[in-house]
Amino acid sequence: MVNKRPSSGQVRIISGQWRSRKLPIHDLEGLRPTTDRVRETLFNWIANDVRGSRVLDCFAGSGALSLESLSRYASYAKIFELQTQAAKQLVANLATLKCENADVIKGDSLALLANTPNEGFDIAFIDPPFRKSLAEKSIALIDKHQWLNDDALIYVETESEIAMLNVPVSWSLLKEKKAGQVIYRLYQYTATESAAETNSDSEEVN
Repeated sequence: MVNKRPSSGQVRIISGQWRSRKLPIHDLEGLRPTTDRVRETLFNWIANDVRGSRVLDCFAGSGALSLESLSRYASYAKIFELQTQAAKQLVANLATLKCENADVIKGDSLALLANTPNEGFDIAFIDPPFRKSLAEKSIALIDKHQWLNDDALIYVETESEIAMLNVPVSWSLLKEKKAGQVIYRLYQYTATESAAETNSDSEEVN
């Protein structure tokens, strides 16, 4: 007899204004919520940076990372999710929490990241489905299209067999930890002098 997985589950918010709230999530293919243990470690790392920050959640899934950020008083979250059911559930969960400072964008994350935003972000979460070569592609697009504010923090979660990630020279590795089949890293972006000079030159030409 084959045991079927439940059609839905829950995600628990760890801390903040919605502490211990449990919200429904769909059990969809590729949906892999960041575990409570990993999430707690991550938010210990960035505890002093979340309040008032603009957050970008590139592969939201359950929305655990963006919801946790908003619970801890992030000022705004832009949330990307490809799967229709997951995106609808995120909208419903935000409504349940009466949260109005977040936007859920349904679409392909790589296509969405190929646009330059009107305003940069202070924290970015890159937690894509495993074994689809999405992490480094996302990193390249975020860097190319200037999604990050100076000193922004970037969280990247991948399968543990990815021993190294190809990241821009402007990204410094701050933290790295392995938990079972997952490896997660925290980087900080610092605008390079060459980039600043390029922007200055382009302004003078215009």
